Amino acid sequence: MNNSRQQTLTQAAIAHQETLRKNLQHRLESARNSGNETLIRQLEAEAAYLHLQ
Repeated sequence: MNNSRQQTLTQAAIAHQETLRKNLQHRLESARNSGNETLIRQLEAEAAYLHLQ
């Protein structure tokens, strides 16, 4: 695989990870604001699984 293609794939993976992190952060904030402890625990587990924390 050429270097340019590899860089593009790496950048896409980084962007995808950042999007997942931001989305999860927003969902956690909403769950915390609503006081939904069950959802908070689920989202924290999701973050740990995805290595986002």
